[in-house]
Amino acid sequence: MPRPIRVLMTAALLLPLAACSSSDGTDAKPESKAPGFPYTVTNCGVKTTYEAPPKRAVTMNQHVTEVMLELGLKDRIAGTAYLDDKVLPKYAKAYADTPVLAKEYPSYEKLLATNPDFVYGGYASAFQAGEGRSREALAKSGIESRLNVEGCAKKPVSMDDVYREVREVGSTFGVRARADKWVAAAQRELAQREAKSKKPVPVFVYDSGDKSAFTAGGRGIGNDIIERAGGRNVFADLDKSFGDASWESVVDRKPEVIVILDYGGTTVAQKKKRLLDDPVLANVPAIKHKRFAVLPLSDTVAGVRAPAAVGKLADQL
Repeated sequence: MPRPIRVLMTAALLLPLAACSSSDGTDAKPESKAPGFPYTVTNCGVKTTYEAPPKRAVTMNQHVTEVMLELGLKDRIAGTAYLDDKVLPKYAKAYADTPVLAKEYPSYEKLLATNPDFVYGGYASAFQAGEGRSREALAKSGIESRLNVEGCAKKPVSMDDVYREVREVGSTFGVRARADKWVAAAQRELAQREAKSKKPVPVFVYDSGDKSAFTAGGRGIGNDIIERAGGRNVFADLDKSFGDASWESVVDRKPEVIVILDYGGTTVAQKKKRLLDDPVLANVPAIKHKRFAVLPLSDTVAGVRAPAAVGKLADQL
């Protein structure tokens, strides 16, 4: 065989071998997975396997935004929506740097425009099917999602559910150690502040309402907060996180303290005046003695504020 042809054939045989090696002569290695991945979790009936931590999350509802900020995930938030009240001072700077997509929930189109790979909702309404934001619709667009455990609870939510929420979010984003550290600190705080009352104070939670009272039921974390703070939720038998109750039933249950939830366009002073001016409530012990406590709405849902809310309410009771 002529020498030039032998040289060409030899070069051709060596090309595939060269393609299997890196430019520095070492064998190419497959890309390594982030520690803790793949991670599989079942959330509100949806099973998801994450091959890597989400990079562009959209948080819908304040308490889940605060979970993300507490875990040091500000740089993973591509946008946020629906602020119920003021974020805690410790999160104010990080929140100020976060794009706000809408005062309430953004449209599906606006949500997609942020190019998210993950959407985190605090309430079931965040994934309203009629608005095109269902978890199924997001999945079809290649977007993973999570609903706060309180949003799909089939039984009363406890502080253990709050800890699970924080741990699962930590694992999803590859920061489980941060989540475990927060849980340990929250458990210590709760042990110090939890009331040991032998005679719980009857408590009525007033969220809003005129023709009927929108109040905290027995399924939400608010009920657990009240009990740990030394109270007894007079509507613990309402099998919802929040629901309507008649004013007559408020009278019948004789609450000794009314907890007003502070958020939205109606001030605490306006809510208090509405209760004090209602002749139907005149003989309710809490009204007669003007015994009120106040908590921001974000303190009474399953987020990172819940453990501290026990101490805040215990002080007022």
